[in-house]
Amino acid sequence: MKLYFNPRSRAVIAKWMLDECGAQYEIVPIDLEKKENKSPEFLKINPAGKLPALVDGDTRLFECAAICLYLAEKFPDAQLAPKPGDKDWGRYLSLMVYSSSQLEPSMGDHLMKLPTGPARGWTDFETVLNVIEGELGQGPYLFGERFTAADVMVGSMFIWMRIFGGQTGRPALDAYIERLLARPKGMKLG
Repeated sequence: MKLYFNPRSRAVIAKWMLDECGAQYEIVPIDLEKKENKSPEFLKINPAGKLPALVDGDTRLFECAAICLYLAEKFPDAQLAPKPGDKDWGRYLSLMVYSSSQLEPSMGDHLMKLPTGPARGWTDFETVLNVIEGELGQGPYLFGERFTAADVMVGSMFIWMRIFGGQTGRPALDAYIERLLARPKGMKLG
């Protein structure tokens, strides 16, 4: 497997997932300053010209949620996802999608101090915080003691928020972020 990577991109999320899976992979550095992500060769992998991108044999993937879903399925021994049909399967899929369809854009609005109008397609950041805090419950992870790819996706958004100087203002969520940052293979700040 090859992960097309720049440490100042969302590719750090895919790297975190690969590491949690115990996967063997090669890092293919992409220089964003030189616009290597816009080269014809790279656009064959990800036509949007964005990171991350992952190639596994003849399979090419882009978008963090897709990469995380793929890797959780490919490495079942890592136990980073409930099995299809399991009572937690639907909740897991919902949280995976929620991370990029609601959490990330509302967090972006919050960090840029933009209003979240109804036409935007996502909810306001306070509502998102309420949802994630409710889903976390007593934790320590979104599925209790079990760490999953949903923690990679949801947690990475909160870690990014910290990188950009934002805070949740919620003790339970801040403790969750600290637990994620303390994971030996976890996403690292900076």
